[in-house]
Amino acid sequence: MALRERFSRVAREYAPHDHRPLDGYLVAMGAFGALAGSLAGAARVTGRPVPERPAVTDVVLLSIATHKLSRLLAKDSVTSPLRAPFTRYAEPAGAAELNEEVRDQGSSVRHGIGELVTCPFCLAVWVATGLTGGLVLAPRLTRLAATVLTATAASDFLQMAYSIAKEKAERM
Repeated sequence: MALRERFSRVAREYAPHDHRPLDGYLVAMGAFGALAGSLAGAARVTGRPVPERPAVTDVVLLSIATHKLSRLLAKDSVTSPLRAPFTRYAEPAGAAELNEEVRDQGSSVRHGIGELVTCPFCLAVWVATGLTGGLVLAPRLTRLAATVLTATAASDFLQMAYSIAKEKAERM
C-alpha cells in the first residue's frame, strides 16, 4: 500500500465523521521543525553561546512579549491581510480584534494554516521559539523588540482596567 493511501486511511479512521486536515498539520509541524532546526543551526554556525539557564527576567519579558505578538498576529485588525488567504472575516471581537473563520475550501494545508494563524495559543509556540532564538542570535535587538511588545501588552491591560473603572464610576 502506498504511503499516501495509508495516510488517507489513517485520516479517515481518525475522524470518520469529521474532516481533520492532518496533512496540513504535518506540514505545519515540519515547518516548525525547520524553524527550530534553523535557529539551532544558526546558533552553532555563528558560535553564539546558548545559555544553560535563561535569566528569569528574560523568561518574563519573552512570556509577555509572546502573549502580545501571538494575539497581534492571530486577532488584530491590522494583521488581517496576513490571515486573509486562510480565513474569512466573521465579526469584530472587541478592542481592535477580529473573529475569523478558517476557509474550508481548498487544500488541507490551507485549512491547517488557517487554524494556526487564527489561534493565539497555537501561534505562541512559534512566537516563543522565534523570540528565544532571537535571544541567542541577537540578544540586544530581541530584548528591545520584546520590551516594545511587553509595554504594549501592559498598556492594553491598563486601557481595559481604565475602561472597566470608568464604566463602574458612570453606574454610580
